[in-house]
Amino acid sequence: MTSSICHGRPCIRGLRYPVEMILELLSSGMSSEDILADYEDLEREDILAALAFAARLLSACTRQRDDEVAERRATAATVGAPIDFI
Repeated sequence: MTSSICHGRPCIRGLRYPVEMILELLSSGMSSEDILADYEDLEREDILAALAFAARLLSACTRQRDDEVAERRATAATVGAPIDFI
């Protein structure tokens, strides 16, 4: 990520296509082939990289949340509070 490209948002190979845009196109029902036809400077690997980035980001967020929940449970257990976190 470079602050001078896409205002520091994750983008594809410096092409000024935000990862978010690629994910939105896919989630709207466009196929990879449709996207590649509309954006000729993109490659199949760019779309796969956007999906991989999203997967890693989600995984990191989930791990962080799990760590926070474990910490809260440990704190609650030390004070004897009957608390459960989802």
